[in-house]
Amino acid sequence: LAVLVIWRYKENLGRILEGTEPKLGEPAPLPGEDQVVCAFMIHPLTLEDFWQSPRFAWLRPLVRAGLVRQTWVERIAEYFRPMKVGEIRGVRTRDGREIRCYLISAPLLPHQITGKPELATRRAIQGARLAAELGATVFGLGAFWSVVGEKGLRVQEAVPEIQVTNGGAYTAGTVKAAIPQILERFEREGKPLSDVTAAVVGANGVVAFGIARQIAPLVGRLILVGRNLERLEKSAETLRRLVARKGAKTEIVTTTEIPAIKEADLVFTATSDPAAVIFSDFVKPGAWIYDEGVPPDVDPAVRQLPGVRVIPGGVVRLPGEAEVNLDLRFGGPDLVPACLAETMILAAEEAWERKSLGGQTKSENIQFFVDKAGELGFEVVD
Repeated sequence: LAVLVIWRYKENLGRILEGTEPKLGEPAPLPGEDQVVCAFMIHPLTLEDFWQSPRFAWLRPLVRAGLVRQTWVERIAEYFRPMKVGEIRGVRTRDGREIRCYLISAPLLPHQITGKPELATRRAIQGARLAAELGATVFGLGAFWSVVGEKGLRVQEAVPEIQVTNGGAYTAGTVKAAIPQILERFEREGKPLSDVTAAVVGANGVVAFGIARQIAPLVGRLILVGRNLERLEKSAETLRRLVARKGAKTEIVTTTEIPAIKEADLVFTATSDPAAVIFSDFVKPGAWIYDEGVPPDVDPAVRQLPGVRVIPGGVVRLPGEAEVNLDLRFGGPDLVPACLAETMILAAEEAWERKSLGGQTKSENIQFFVDKAGELGFEVVD
């Protein structure tokens, strides 16, 4: 009987362990004029992230001792449905509203999400249903979840009772806002942009191509790096026409080889790779690298190179005094990825027509999130 009771209430017990179960007498958070409730789906980036949850922490010494293999943990994790593992509290907009965000996770690592797309889509759909049951109005897909189910389209179709977003618009907006500042600082400390070689890694993607459009007319030479050379060439032709209209003479080249960035003074990277793609021997001495990847595209050793500057991208500071029971790996409880901030802004404004789904991102939606973020008190970290 005791086993049956524990199994029946296993999710409540898990939330008690993690400190996310509502306390006795505490009012349940409900959307209203003064309070906004949303949810955001996360996943562990490495096995170390598993141990943040008390549900899995007991396995850590067994794995380290070699008694349990990592592959066993990964295989078992594939059977776990999404669960509430955390909550962000204390976020307060400039107009006085509180935003509470449930953190929902299915414990799949990046290579499992990309390697088993149907399983990942199923888990994202289940996560959206859980978010709706918890009372959230918006469900955001974070990190590698943002690309599953046709970048959220299938998730929204399966769970129409909640608004779903992949966070692409504000992610692009934070990049759009940061690039001019980075270029200005680089030119002030380095050489004229017209003499600079820049590289964009992941240029087949929406965010990276947006960066390429922004910088193409300003630099002397642009290297586009991506996996699909045919698509890269089409993108390059689009950029060449743009450059010609602007009266610039930028040389634009394409390649599938990341080491080609060794020639670049400025590197912008935004891939969806689960592991680092830029290493020390790929980087020119004194280069600046803007890393928009989640997880980071730049290997940690690159930061030790003399004169090389690595700038993290897409990080937003929340308004108010944010508290969270998990380390989201962005530098503090009030620092989150732009896709999570978009989820909060969307919930606060109830601008459902602005949500990001699929591969296309409208420029007016990008500007909407940039403007609303400023009004509500969200700040891009540069």
